[in-house]
Amino acid sequence: MGALPHNIMSSKKISGAEAVIRCLINENVDILFGYPGGAIMPVYDEFYKFQDDINHILTRHEQGAVHAAQGYARVSGKVGVCVATSGPGATNLVTGIADAQIDSTPLVCITGQVASSLLGSDAFQETDIIGISTPVTKWSYQITKASEISEIFSKAFFIAKSGRPGPVLIDITKDAQFEILDTFNYKKTETIRSYNPVPQCDNNSIIEASKLINNSKKPFVVWGQGVILGNAEEEFKSFIEKAGLPSAWTILGLSALPTDHHLNVGMVGMHGNYGPNVLTNECDLLIAVGMRFDDRVTGSLNTYAKQAKIIHFEIDPAEVNKNVKVDVAVLGDVKYTLKEILPKIKKNHHSEWRTKFDDFYKIEYSKVIHDEYEKPTDGLTMAEVIKCINNNSDGKSILVTDVGQHQMVACRYTKFNTSKSNVTSGGLGTMGFALPAALGCKIGAPQREVIAVIGDGGFQMTIQELGTIFQTQAAVKIIILNNDFLGMVRQWQQLFFDKRYASTELVNPDFITISKGYRIESKRVEKRDDLNQSIKEMLDFKGPYLLEVCVNKEENVFPMIPSGSSVSDIRLE
Repeated sequence: MGALPHNIMSSKKISGAEAVIRCLINENVDILFGYPGGAIMPVYDEFYKFQDDINHILTRHEQGAVHAAQGYARVSGKVGVCVATSGPGATNLVTGIADAQIDSTPLVCITGQVASSLLGSDAFQETDIIGISTPVTKWSYQITKASEISEIFSKAFFIAKSGRPGPVLIDITKDAQFEILDTFNYKKTETIRSYNPVPQCDNNSIIEASKLINNSKKPFVVWGQGVILGNAEEEFKSFIEKAGLPSAWTILGLSALPTDHHLNVGMVGMHGNYGPNVLTNECDLLIAVGMRFDDRVTGSLNTYAKQAKIIHFEIDPAEVNKNVKVDVAVLGDVKYTLKEILPKIKKNHHSEWRTKFDDFYKIEYSKVIHDEYEKPTDGLTMAEVIKCINNNSDGKSILVTDVGQHQMVACRYTKFNTSKSNVTSGGLGTMGFALPAALGCKIGAPQREVIAVIGDGGFQMTIQELGTIFQTQAAVKIIILNNDFLGMVRQWQQLFFDKRYASTELVNPDFITISKGYRIESKRVEKRDDLNQSIKEMLDFKGPYLLEVCVNKEENVFPMIPSGSSVSDIRLE
């Protein structure tokens, strides 16, 4: 319980550790994730005193803490916070920090550090976490004096959530945590000299972009997570509806537009839909909205949309012309820029051009989707499981996926009608992400159903977070799609390495027994006849639940663009 009122200023002497807590309270942090240790113990002592104000979730590993903070941030729209000790505690955060950096997730990561007198001496559990984390953070800072705490925390939260969001790391020496402050003063940061998080929109770019859109015969939109991060879902919808623009999503843009919207033509990228990929190289205008032309989206840059004019709506100037040369860059907050361009674009339909996407979908359905949905074999397909989830849910659930074949299948086939519903590791492709991230999602959006779809490989990377789920009783629904393989690597080995399955076949444990050990309800499904009822039982269950579904061992995910190939060379088999 806090001994002082939670005001911004206090004349009472307090420790640096208490100042940390008061900073968090002033930033409206009421939930965070972490793992204690020697160098951060003074802060944890304050967590004990302030447990009525801040709920600290004890994960089973620091990587679990940072992924949980990511999940929390992605669905709540708030800054995720995680805490770890020095040395291995801090380095265990690095994978999640790198993941958050490339996927633009706002985090503040707090690490303890050895006393400032010991810095550079190779003291017990000392490591240079500032040096390690600098390449994968928006900002990192080491606090060595308690007087710095207020200012640094205020800047950290501002930097993490402003502009293109990202992770910030604050390292605090142990002596700074113990040091006594005569006064505590907290002022929220509103500007930082030389830091311009949102570039000013040039009105000329709006005019040029609108001319290209109005004159285009075959326009095509690819949108990414920028639409969700900018809370621009309604502006985006109005934009594409007015101009009649067929629109496809990147994996992190998914859920910004309802799946069944008539202008939603599917997914681009390596395992995206047939039409959006092929027609990228047939459109006369490519409009990128809040996406960064990742290599998984573009395939070979030598052949990517060379026939088209390109418009890029983007908040981060560093992403413009980085991979793909564009004709018009519309810089700024996408919510603002889409609102600005709307009056300048003409109402249009492009019905004939839109129909081309449907024609390609019919081909994809007959060659890929039909077999995945209606496979007459004994073995279950991953797509069947996702279809069954769709049939038993309302499209408002949060889908959390790990990395691999199941991720591509789940993103391709899940039906969405609510934004901030697809949580996955995009740019870094971090196996082990889903289980702790799903925990964070459920804590960040407790009123929403959270369904984690995880492969048997990725599940075992952070399996210990079942302990956190049990302790918190977070009602996460976990589906393991078990094919006894590292499926995506095995697929590549089959197609490109003559079926040399080197180190990809898994001898798995009994996941049901493990789940029971963690006192989590569970069930295994091996037969098609049991699938629908089992998924219904799982979704109806009030607490956490684990459902293992045994799927075909050597199922491949198609369509597929081989690495480095043109998007036009997409394979259906």
